Amino acid sequence: MDTPQFQRLRAIKQLGTSYYVWPGASHNRFEHCLGVAHLARLMAEHLQKAQPELGISDRDVQCVQLAGLCHDLGHGPWSHVWDSLFIPKALKGKKWKHEDASEMMFDDLIKSNDIQYPEEDATFVKALIAGEPAKCQEATEKKFLFEIVANKRNGIDVDKFDYIARDSHSVGDKGNLSLTRLINSARVIDNQICYDIKDANQLYELCYTRFSLHKRIYNHKTAKSVEYMIVDALLAAEPFLKIAEQVDKPEKYVYLTDDIMPTIERSTEPELEVSRAIFHRIRMRDLYKCVDYNFFRFQERDVCREHITPERIAAAARGMGTPITADDVIVDVTTMHYGMYEQNPLHFINFYSKNMPNKCAVPGEGDMSMLMPTSFAEVLLRVFTKDSQFYGAVQAGYREVLKKMPSPDEPHVDALPTISATGPPTAPNTPRSNSGSLPAIGNTVTPKTTSSKTSTPFSRSNNSFTAVPLNHAPTSPYQKHRKSSASRKRDRDADSPSKEDAAPLKKKKTD
Repeated sequence: MDTPQFQRLRAIKQLGTSYYVWPGASHNRFEHCLGVAHLARLMAEHLQKAQPELGISDRDVQCVQLAGLCHDLGHGPWSHVWDSLFIPKALKGKKWKHEDASEMMFDDLIKSNDIQYPEEDATFVKALIAGEPAKCQEATEKKFLFEIVANKRNGIDVDKFDYIARDSHSVGDKGNLSLTRLINSARVIDNQICYDIKDANQLYELCYTRFSLHKRIYNHKTAKSVEYMIVDALLAAEPFLKIAEQVDKPEKYVYLTDDIMPTIERSTEPELEVSRAIFHRIRMRDLYKCVDYNFFRFQERDVCREHITPERIAAAARGMGTPITADDVIVDVTTMHYGMYEQNPLHFINFYSKNMPNKCAVPGEGDMSMLMPTSFAEVLLRVFTKDSQFYGAVQAGYREVLKKMPSPDEPHVDALPTISATGPPTAPNTPRSNSGSLPAIGNTVTPKTTSSKTSTPFSRSNNSFTAVPLNHAPTSPYQKHRKSSASRKRDRDADSPSKEDAAPLKKKKTD
């Protein structure tokens, strides 16, 4: 822990720009990693004591704890702002994930600090961080260990346990999750971590809370606005600072934190003038404006990305007489889900019962609840303008493009299929992947679908709660302050007499 590689996490906020909306969301990756390490050890020790036949050694427990401690070493400034928005734009075509950087920084931590650590154990820890058993030779006997820190099978791991509890607390949500209960409920069956069927509702609450945090907190319109401003500032500074190129250089990446913002603000180089101006706007709360938004079905995400573009919105606005360009418009398409995209996450978790503690199965619909959602994912499309004077025009342009949006070409799933519980399902490679529908379990299941393939545009209603006139142009708090100050100055000047009109004051003589 007492190394530059780990201590840098103190300067990287866990929730990135959410801190600009929730002042309590000031916790950082350092705290989160401590929590994950603690929960990882609790989980490993619980399995070690509850099921001695698994052969979990003290060395296994230590490696799992170390993986939890170091799993986020590779996060960049403002956490996911760096790897989700900035790097894809700064290094187009480069496949880079913060998980890969965590392995790089772990190697550098050992090497640069002259830590004597067995190479075999280091390889094991890095495989645990990645959640990929194939990366080490110990995968065949204890695959379940790779589900503790980074579970690629269903996403239920101690990393999620900690960030959901920690993030909820930081924004004032009390929550009703019992992490201790879930850890004590864990049991290894068929080399997979399973849970007591009595805790199915707790796991559902965990997945729902994840969705709720993404919808209310992580993707808040103001936090997202600041994200795009930070990315624009970093992209403007990239030709001069070349900070994106540091992702493959651990000796430089170790100094890359949220502090890049004040570093640029203190600079005097003319090459960073644009970046300084954008950061100044953030300080003065002169933010990009969200002009409109709509929710779409998960199946419509691709057609949203293809059809609703800044170029089309700007062209439509210019047709109404507003001189704007695509650079003035941002289209943000966000997929929010319970953890497994459109699928029910509980269909990827195996459960056991007190009567059959050594047999696991995927529960059927009637085994959990009859009040399950019919959809577990949705798409939020928002349009931002970088210049508030174009607020109404950008909204009008977006709504014009929205009217002509075509129908998606893929079939719509009317109802979830009934899942047979004859064996464990196979999840997509990672809970964050964009691929995959639920594979067949037992007998082949074919969802009922209705084809929506048509060349006729379908009607999409406008958001009635956000409509504004074409000439609408809101002002930021900073702009309002400047206007009110100027107005008060004009009033004072109007009320004060001029020098010509003012009567001279004569001093009264006294005897």
